[in-house]
Amino acid sequence: MMRSLYSGVAGLKTHQIKMDVIGNNIANVNTAAFKASSIVFNELMSQTTQRASGPNATTGTGGVNARQIGLGVKSGAININITGQGSTQSTGNPFDIMINGDNFFVVNNGLENFFTRDGSFYVDGAGNLAMTSTGYNVMGWQVDPETGEVRKDTVTALRIMSTANMTYPPEATSEAYMDGIIDKFDTDVTSVNGRVVNLNFFDARGYEYTARFVFRQSDDPDIYSLELEKILDEDGEAIDLGDGVLFGAASTQTKAGSVHFDDKTYEWDNGKLINSATKEVMADLSKMYTAGALNDLNFSEDNNLGYTDTDGQPVEKTATVQEQLDAIAAAYGYQGSTDEFLNLLCDAPTAADDPTVVTQLSVRQMLANLSQSPTAPAYGTSYTLPTTGQFDTVGRNFTGVSITFDTNTGLFAGVNGQQTVTSATLGLSQLGGYFSDINIDFADLSSLNNKGTSTVGATSGTSGSDGSAKGIGAGRPLGDMIGVSVQQNGMIYASYDNGMTKLLGQIATAAFANASGLEKQGDNLYSATMNSGEFNGIGVDITANGGYMSTGQLEMSNVDLSTEFTEMITTQRGFQANSRIITVSDTLLEELTNLKR
Repeated sequence: MMRSLYSGVAGLKTHQIKMDVIGNNIANVNTAAFKASSIVFNELMSQTTQRASGPNATTGTGGVNARQIGLGVKSGAININITGQGSTQSTGNPFDIMINGDNFFVVNNGLENFFTRDGSFYVDGAGNLAMTSTGYNVMGWQVDPETGEVRKDTVTALRIMSTANMTYPPEATSEAYMDGIIDKFDTDVTSVNGRVVNLNFFDARGYEYTARFVFRQSDDPDIYSLELEKILDEDGEAIDLGDGVLFGAASTQTKAGSVHFDDKTYEWDNGKLINSATKEVMADLSKMYTAGALNDLNFSEDNNLGYTDTDGQPVEKTATVQEQLDAIAAAYGYQGSTDEFLNLLCDAPTAADDPTVVTQLSVRQMLANLSQSPTAPAYGTSYTLPTTGQFDTVGRNFTGVSITFDTNTGLFAGVNGQQTVTSATLGLSQLGGYFSDINIDFADLSSLNNKGTSTVGATSGTSGSDGSAKGIGAGRPLGDMIGVSVQQNGMIYASYDNGMTKLLGQIATAAFANASGLEKQGDNLYSATMNSGEFNGIGVDITANGGYMSTGQLEMSNVDLSTEFTEMITTQRGFQANSRIITVSDTLLEELTNLKR
């Protein structure tokens, strides 16, 4: 009789434990990454009142089974459905990460590692990736500073917002290319000023500059000069290019033409350029005389030109040689292009008695000669500069390179007449400081009919047309971090406003031979046990087991409410039945005690 009472008590206790498990499951139905538990029962023990006996061949009697009376029930095991994937909850937070697979995040409280499926993370004040609930650091692998790749050794805290990671260093431009079409009928290309092409580039400190190049057509429509005109800083101010040649070399271009006064009011009178309307002396060759080399005209001494106004009154005026040269160039229509005017080439007679024998001189050289003898031509009576306002040119001097195109196809055919040469160097390193030389490639240029419009342009970096990665060597300014993203393999990348990305580290995960053997530590954390297998301190790449990470999502609880409520019903019935055992046994005992009146 007493056995049934205690069996009923054991049944009540075990069903209460089961109800505790069910209650805990339901309580955590909305806990991120919670894993539901279930309980199984085992019979407690049995009292044997008669042992089993075997058959007796002598007497011919059969064997008798053992007689045993059970003494109740106990909880056999509480199992965690730890490998059951929970549903997905979208949060939109890039630091909310969900594991798809059987692995676990590794977190650390400063003393020991724990494991969790709860991927609700944030960046703390020190820049570390941490759990939002406990502040424990998320562990992973760091980036090797020499290779730029993840080094998979002992896991450490992922500090993704360090000072070094907040910016991306600048880089000087080292490669550039020009592409597009040069149309031989483009009026810009055929004009005095030429077709301007700007190349933007960076120095090693991240400052941006603009190199202004000019294309000019020669008498051969398949040959163009390309010259560096100036380099401007970020404020649009021209920088000092020094005395060296930064691009190409001194060359001559064939270009026949005729130069004349742009305004009929100008005239030459005994070596003086005069504005006929105002009687103003714009330049005086005799006062520009300089002993020495023919090209030595740009000294800065002031010269008193001394002219009279319209009333015949003398007016004092001083002008440097350069100012006088600018005035001469402007009179011939080369306003703002004095160097271009002075570099024009003319066929000048070499002797007064034989005008057919000529030598090629630049306007600069002729003016230098005439400044020594301003009232008479320098090379014979047929030489008319500057006594008239018009003269013929046969070409021009320039510093740069010649770009050649194939006569039949119009495709790029080489630099300086060399078909195997496709590029030229802008030698900025001569300027010192943080500048680097830039290799400029021209292989993508072409000279085709584009209805008189050229599309030629210059871009920093490589074009990629030769199979190389496009944009290499483009240079960049200093970049500020504008975003962080986590890839499916756990790699964390930062993006910067200069267009660059940087690998900051990789989130490590842990895998266990028996994940159900992990021990719960509260706060959605687990710790390793002897039955789960030890954590080796290094971890595994989540993709090694076919898993992956999803950002902006959290894993929900894998509690199935329909199952839990069904289990709750069966548990309630079991508890009720066991309570009836106790009440019925009590009634029997009562009847027994009532035998004695």
